[in-house]
Amino acid sequence: MCFSGSAQGRSFSFHTSPLQSHYQQDPFDSPDVQRRWEQLEILQMKSMERDQVTGRPSLINVNPYENETGYDNPVFEPSEDDSYSTVSSVKDDYRHQDSSYIADIYRKAETSIREPAAAQRRRTIGVTMRLASLAGLSLSQYSLPEAELSEEERQDKIRFIADLAKLSYNERMKTIQQLTMSIEEKREIRDQVQQRIGPDAADTDVQIHGYTQLLYKLLFSLRRFRENMLICFQSVHPWKRSLKIIGGKFGTSVLSYFTFLKWLLMFNLFSFLINFSFITIPQFFDMGINNATFTGVELLTGSGYFTQTVFYYGFYTNASIQANPTAQMYNMQVAYFLTIGCYMLSCFLYLVYSMAKSFNENFIAVGILSGDAAKLLCSWDFNITNEKAVELKKRNISRQLKEMLSEKMHYHRHLSTKQRILRYLIHLMAWIISLGTTFGCCFGIHSFSISNFKIIQKNPTEEDLYKQASTLMLPFVVAIVNLFIPLFFSFLGSMERFKYPRDEMYVLIIRNVVLKMSVIGVLCYYWLVTVANTVECWETFVGQDLYRLVVTDFIFSLLGSFFGEFIRSIMGTHCCHKLGKPEFDIPRNVLGLIYAQVLAWIGLFFAPLLPAIQIIKFFIIFHVKKVSLMMNCQPPRKAWRASHMTTIFMFLLFFPGFLGVLCLLGATVWKWKPSKLCGPFRGLNVPYSTISHFIDVIQDKVYHLHWLVWCYNNLIMNPLFYFILTIIVFAIIYLYSQIIDGRKLMIKLLQEHISNEGKDKAYLLRKLNSMKLKMESSKEKLHSMKISDEFIGHLEAKEKSEDRKPTSLNMKNMQDQDVISNQNTEQRSNSPNVEGDSASALALALAAKHQAELDPNE
Repeated sequence: MCFSGSAQGRSFSFHTSPLQSHYQQDPFDSPDVQRRWEQLEILQMKSMERDQVTGRPSLINVNPYENETGYDNPVFEPSEDDSYSTVSSVKDDYRHQDSSYIADIYRKAETSIREPAAAQRRRTIGVTMRLASLAGLSLSQYSLPEAELSEEERQDKIRFIADLAKLSYNERMKTIQQLTMSIEEKREIRDQVQQRIGPDAADTDVQIHGYTQLLYKLLFSLRRFRENMLICFQSVHPWKRSLKIIGGKFGTSVLSYFTFLKWLLMFNLFSFLINFSFITIPQFFDMGINNATFTGVELLTGSGYFTQTVFYYGFYTNASIQANPTAQMYNMQVAYFLTIGCYMLSCFLYLVYSMAKSFNENFIAVGILSGDAAKLLCSWDFNITNEKAVELKKRNISRQLKEMLSEKMHYHRHLSTKQRILRYLIHLMAWIISLGTTFGCCFGIHSFSISNFKIIQKNPTEEDLYKQASTLMLPFVVAIVNLFIPLFFSFLGSMERFKYPRDEMYVLIIRNVVLKMSVIGVLCYYWLVTVANTVECWETFVGQDLYRLVVTDFIFSLLGSFFGEFIRSIMGTHCCHKLGKPEFDIPRNVLGLIYAQVLAWIGLFFAPLLPAIQIIKFFIIFHVKKVSLMMNCQPPRKAWRASHMTTIFMFLLFFPGFLGVLCLLGATVWKWKPSKLCGPFRGLNVPYSTISHFIDVIQDKVYHLHWLVWCYNNLIMNPLFYFILTIIVFAIIYLYSQIIDGRKLMIKLLQEHISNEGKDKAYLLRKLNSMKLKMESSKEKLHSMKISDEFIGHLEAKEKSEDRKPTSLNMKNMQDQDVISNQNTEQRSNSPNVEGDSASALALALAAKHQAELDPNE
C-alpha cells in the first residue's frame, strides 16, 4: 500500500509492509467491522514551520494533532467544545484528554538523538497509521518485519509492560481493556505482564480477582433471582389482567375501587395469619369437646355450634397451655393481648406509610416526572404483541388522555347574584336533609336495638328458630339503612348539579362516612353499655353480632349489585331508553368496603377468626362487582382522573375508621371489666391487668429481662414519653411540609424558566426571519438597480450609433432615460425599508416599450 503527501512543498511517498505488533490500533480493527478500501485517497498535508520540541515524553501512541515532523498539524486541529477550555489546552495536555493512548507517566521527558533515516521512517509510519485510523482504515493486515522495529520502540513497549506490572489487577485489566487493539494483541500484552510479575503474584492476583468475581456473580445471581421472582409474582398476581381491563374501559376512577378492594383483601389475609398463628393454634392443644349439632342456620346467625369453637372470644382459656410435659408454658392471656396489640400497631404504621406514599405519588410528585407530552408520546409498551393486549393498552391510554384533558378543560360559569344565592340555598338544603336523615337513622337503630335486645333476653337459654330470627333483625335493619340511604344521598347529589364530578364525589363520600360511622358509633354504645352490663359472656355476644353484621352486609351488597345495577340496566336498555345503563357508584361501594373493614377490626378482639370471613367476602365481592360492572354499567360520562382517590380512601380508612376502632378497643381493654365465666381475661378487673402481672413475674424471676421492665416503667407508663413522641412526630410533619412547599416553589420556578426559554427562542426566530426578509428585499433592490443601469447604458450606446439629429423616437428615448434616472436617484436616496419593486417594474416596462417601437414587425 502506498501513501503520498507533501511537506514544505516537497512531495514524498512510502510503502508499508505488515507490522507484527503495534500498541495502539483503530477501533475498527476487528474482523467483524473491517472496512474494505479499493483505492486510497491521496491526502495533502500542510505543516507550519517551527522548532522541533526535543523533550517530548514517550507515548505508546503518537499525538493525533501533530504531523510527521512533530509540528502542529492544522488539518487535524480539534473544534472547540464545552468540555475543554481552549484548543491549545487539548494539545498541551493530550495525555489526559485522549483515551486512545496511554502515556508513560512514570518516565521523565528525555531527549533522544535518532538517525535521520530511521527517525523519518518511524515518523512516516506514525503518520500513515494516524491517517488510516482517522480515515477508518485498519492496517492490521499490513505489518513490518520484526527487524524493522527500532530498539527504542521495543524499550517503549517494555516500559509500558513494566508500568502495567506495577498496577493492581483490576486497574491493569481496565487499562488493557481501554487499549484500541484487537483481542489477540490485548491477550499478548496480558501474558507478557503476567510473565514479568511472576507466577506466584499472578496466582495471588487471579485468586483475589476470582473471589471478587465470585462475589460479583453471586450478587448478580441474587439480583436476577429477585427480578425473576418479581416477574413470576406479577404474572400470578391475582386479578392483574382484570384490573387492566377495568382501567382501560372505565378509567382510573372505577379502577381505584377495585384496587382498594384488593388492598383490603391482602390486609385481612395478614390479620388472619397473625391471629391464627399466635392465638388459634395454641388453643387447639387445650380444646374441649363440642357437643352442639350443626344445623346450617349458624352460617347466618353465628350462634349455636359456632359458640363453642375457636371462632369467638369466650372459647379461649385463661390458663397457660403446655403442648407436652417437656415443652414450656404458653401464657394465653399475654399472647391474646400482645397479638391484638402488635397487629393494631402494625396496621397503624402500615396505614401511615401507605398514606404518605400515596400522598407523595398523587399530590407531590404529580406533574414532576411526566407531563402531557410524555403521556402522549412515551406511554406505549413496545413489548406487547398480542392483539387483545394491544387493544386493551390503546383503550387504557385513550381513557387516561381523556381524564387528563378533562382536568385541563375547566370552564368558568359567570352566575348572577340571584343564581349564586339559589345554588347556595340548594346545597344548604341538601346538607340539612342528609344530616337529618342520618340522625333519624341512628335514633331508629338505637331504639330498635334496645327493643330487640329485650326480646332476646326473655328466654336466654332457648335456641329456637324465633330467637335466632330475632338475632338477625338488628343486622337486617342496619343493612337496609346502609343500602337505601346512600342511594338517597346519590339522588340528592344529582339534584344539586355540581359543576365537576369530583366535587359531587367528595360530597357523597363525606355524607356516607358520616352515616356509616354514626351507625357504628350507635352500635358500639349499645354493646358497651347495654350488652356488657346484662349478658354474662358479653364478648361472645358482641362477636356474634359482628359476625351477623358482616354476613348481612355481604348479602345486601350482592343484592345491591343485582337490583341496583342489573335491574336498572334492563330498565334502561329495554323499557326506558332515556335512562340508559347506570354508572358505577364509587362513593357508595367504597364506603361499603370501609364499613366492612371497620367491623372486621372491631371483631378482632371479640371474634379472632372474623378476618377469615372477611377474606371470603371480599374475594366473592370482587368477582361479582367485576361481572356486574362489565355487563350492566357504562363508563363515566365525564372522564376525570381519580389519582387522589386512593389517598382519600386510605385516609378515610385511617380516620375515622381505624382511630375509632382504637378508641373502642382501648376503652374495652383499659376500662371495661371482662366476663367472669368465659374468655382468656376472666377473673381480672380489666384485660390490661395481664400485662402488669406479666411484668411483675419478669421482675421477680427473669433477671436478664430487666431492660424490658425498665422500658415498661419509664416509657410505656410515662406520659412524658408520649408527649415527646408527639412533638417529634409533629416536628417531622412540619419539616416535610416545608420541604414539600420548597419543592413546589422550585418546580414552579423551573416551569416558568422553561416557559421563558421557549419565549426567548420564539423571539429569536422572529428576529431571524425579519432579518432574512430584509436581506432578501435588499437583494431585490440591488438587482433592480443593476437592470436599470444596464438599460441606461444600452440606450446611450444606441444614441451614439444613430444619427445625431434629434428625431421624435430619440426624443422619446431621452425622456424615458430621464424618467429612469430620476427613479434611480429617488431609490438611492430613500431609506432601506422602502422597497424597490416600483422602480424595477418601471424599468422593465420602459424597456419592453422601447423594444416594441424599434421592432414593430415582431
